[in-house]
Amino acid sequence: MNLRKTLYTQEIRALSHHNTIVGQILKLVPRHEFETLAKHHHVGRKLRRTSRWSQFVSLCIGQLSGRKSLRDITDNVQSQQNKLYHLGAKPVARSSFARLNEQQPHTLFEALFSKLYKRCQQQAPRHGFRFKNSLISLDTTLVDLSLKLFPWSDYNRDRGAMKVHIGLDHAGLIPAFATITDGKKSDISFARTLDLPKGSIVVCDKGYVDYEWYKRLENKDVFIVTRLKKNQCYRVTQRRPVKQNGAVTSDQTIEFTAKKPQQLELKAMRRIGYRDPQTGKYFQFLTNHFELSADTIAAIYKDRWQIELFFKTIKQNLKIKHFLGTSRNAIKTQIWVALCCYLLIQFVRFSSQSTLSFQSLLRLIQVNIFERRALRDLVLVPPPDPLPAIDRRQLCLL
Repeated sequence: MNLRKTLYTQEIRALSHHNTIVGQILKLVPRHEFETLAKHHHVGRKLRRTSRWSQFVSLCIGQLSGRKSLRDITDNVQSQQNKLYHLGAKPVARSSFARLNEQQPHTLFEALFSKLYKRCQQQAPRHGFRFKNSLISLDTTLVDLSLKLFPWSDYNRDRGAMKVHIGLDHAGLIPAFATITDGKKSDISFARTLDLPKGSIVVCDKGYVDYEWYKRLENKDVFIVTRLKKNQCYRVTQRRPVKQNGAVTSDQTIEFTAKKPQQLELKAMRRIGYRDPQTGKYFQFLTNHFELSADTIAAIYKDRWQIELFFKTIKQNLKIKHFLGTSRNAIKTQIWVALCCYLLIQFVRFSSQSTLSFQSLLRLIQVNIFERRALRDLVLVPPPDPLPAIDRRQLCLL
């Protein structure tokens, strides 16, 4: 009996040594930095019974545990009230929670997202190319909304939507920057606001064709890889040799002959013709990078598919389809917190060097979110036991 009691006491001490899984994840957010941002991004009277930190903790628990409504989140947090002590958070009443999401600026979580990206970037692996330039893909995804619930989200006659503009860093496949706008906002308007680092390579589709933006990138020594539109007028000034019967069919230096690029004095660019050996489809790539090989340019544009996979991942695994409020601020708040949760989980993957995918790790967190155990033990899943050796003599009997 004494031995059983001793083992039970040791087990309780071992469990109490570790915080909950969600507590260990949220410790990656520096509390003092969060409070500084919260003071800066605050409107109205001072909060008395709740805090922006409690709002953030509740929203993160909703994202990581797969909750779909305000009542679902608040009831879940209330039931685990005794485990929120080490987080410095308290349960938030449903009315207060809704009011915070509606009224307090979403810019707090936008600023927090930028800080989390810088921390995550330090742990992220390199992209799979030999060059050392940073590689960023630009694209936009639509978040569908109901016009009955969100009448301000008019996208077309029978559909409401908002746009999430993302710049995906291929080093770790994490979002480097993002912007959330109304559905009718054009993609190129987002690109014009970016301050991209010198020497970086930007990959985008034909929706970002804009000569003024090309000129800005040229002045900042930023490289672009995109596709050539059929109606773009140009003349060939130089032809480079290509391999016969290869995937690259042409490698040319071109100058645009339209009026606008000539007024901007846009420099010559590079046109690459490429036929996919697997599908047989023909592509025309446009770039201002003349040092990389034509095959590498084609591989860079092919790797742009990673941003489509990123959109698919966040839509399938994070809660950006069922919203907790009906205002623009409430929707932006929920999407920004979802992106912060994505960076937190990726930081855990990078720092632990886990082989689990984002989806697999998120599923483990959902099941064990309030368990007291080491987060590293949860992430590092042991390999399966090897199968026992088969005796060939037993096969002969069969």
